[in-house]
Amino acid sequence: MKVTIAQINTTNGDIAGNVAKIISAIEKARSDGSDLVVFPEVVTHGYTSQDWFQDSDIIEHALDPLQAIIPTTIGITAIVGTIRPTEDKDGRRLFNSAAVIHDGKLVGFADKTLLPEYDVFDDPRYFEPSDHRRIFDINGVRLGVVVCEDFWNDKTFWKERLYDGDPTDEVIALGADIIVSVNASPYNKGKIKLRCDMVAHRARREKRPIVFVNLVGGNDGIIFDGASLIADEEGDIILQATAFEEFVETVELDVRKPDARGITGNEIESIRRALVLGIRDYARKNGFRTAVLGLSGGIDSTLVAALAAEAIGPENLLCVMMPSPFSSEGSIEDSEELILNLGCQGRIEPISDTFEVLLDQMDLNSPTKGGESLAAENMQSRIRGVILMAISNAEGRLLLSTGNKSELAVGYCTLYGDTNGGLAVLGDVLKTEVWEIARQINKNAGREIIPEKIIDKAPSAELAPNQFDQDSLPPYELMDPILEMYFEQKASPAEIIAAGNDAELVYSVLNKVESPANEFKRQQLPPTLIISKNAIGVGRRRPITHKYRRKLEA
Repeated sequence: MKVTIAQINTTNGDIAGNVAKIISAIEKARSDGSDLVVFPEVVTHGYTSQDWFQDSDIIEHALDPLQAIIPTTIGITAIVGTIRPTEDKDGRRLFNSAAVIHDGKLVGFADKTLLPEYDVFDDPRYFEPSDHRRIFDINGVRLGVVVCEDFWNDKTFWKERLYDGDPTDEVIALGADIIVSVNASPYNKGKIKLRCDMVAHRARREKRPIVFVNLVGGNDGIIFDGASLIADEEGDIILQATAFEEFVETVELDVRKPDARGITGNEIESIRRALVLGIRDYARKNGFRTAVLGLSGGIDSTLVAALAAEAIGPENLLCVMMPSPFSSEGSIEDSEELILNLGCQGRIEPISDTFEVLLDQMDLNSPTKGGESLAAENMQSRIRGVILMAISNAEGRLLLSTGNKSELAVGYCTLYGDTNGGLAVLGDVLKTEVWEIARQINKNAGREIIPEKIIDKAPSAELAPNQFDQDSLPPYELMDPILEMYFEQKASPAEIIAAGNDAELVYSVLNKVESPANEFKRQQLPPTLIISKNAIGVGRRRPITHKYRRKLEA
């Protein structure tokens, strides 16, 4: 039996465009002699359509896309992630489904049972769970079809499970010869390997082939990596889709030839590719052809520039240098070197005169190294924000925010200044990861795209004389492990301390993170590209107004 992975990149609400991609992939599969072509979850409408799934027009016309798809399946079977209305007036109005279509006819639906509501997921808000399970007999082959989370509850793979039941076990008990899982599983660190291990484990244990197809593409801040795969009955991966790209390819199920092209084994490279895809799709799907950012000569804005140049093309990127009285000479020189290396556009818009006028008008003292005039420091960042927003408005450019997760977590950023923008590229990337990605870019290129002197220089906001980040913050090498455990593992202070982190530092960092003032800043950030679990933004939800405080017991 020949099976095709149809890992396509969909856009929320672009039903005509999504259907066109589905039909194109069906035609490609047919030309390859495929028997079965499998698509990701809710590819007809876009999985992250959120409250559009509550819109009465969407519900009423939920099955319309299938009417265009069904006639194109002559001589082939297609499994298409979609939505369909429920018949009961109680509960949610839609099922999250996989439509099974064979030879020009709709055979039926497999409806999702396990509805996740953790991290970025909110399925119970939109979908009704189904407890009905069935097998689809196609030309004598029994297909057990499950939708995303319904595959992710294997009691022999997970140490802890979120649900009692396992829909995949149920379709196996019904006699499925092949398990087909349609997914919209977002990227985060370590997840590509996790999926491969999970699929291979189950295929090997159940002695059945598994077709696991995942969505690819950026949708707001959520990035789907694809990395779809097919494992044979021995648990060997015989078709591995390339990660972060659309992929339509066919394999014979008994090929017995391992395929691992989609796995790099380099997590930093995967993060880099995820960020590039996130920028590209956010710009493309929102109608931006060009972008702008403020280039300071520091590593954060430098990395965003390098990623954006790759994502949208250097000719479409404008880097704006905005020196103040406290900018070092090297900042401009380093920025100009980067612009030359990338081949993007550069512009200098000094802010010193404007800053001096506002200092006088507002009767503020000029910043000193001691930080006695924080308002004056922040005013420089806000002047830069005004300039960048003016360019964005005048030229129709997407403004890319350049702050990293470490800074945003502890509030080391200026509201309405460096937090301005249409997309926060590094908002889920720790400072230590920023350095690693920069080195990875140079390694990939075999030369210095990002000047080493930018990577090596001590971080500084340059808003006051001789100012460095370490004057206000713990060293990133000490702070980032704490932040990583806190955000990604939801670890308690005791667990973070037990991992070898200083107790006083742990409590100091966490109280900065959880400060209402800093939460207030974070909730006004642009959409953030997500590369980890429980990320700032949709993955982590905390109130601004609260009285919770961490106290270190004596």
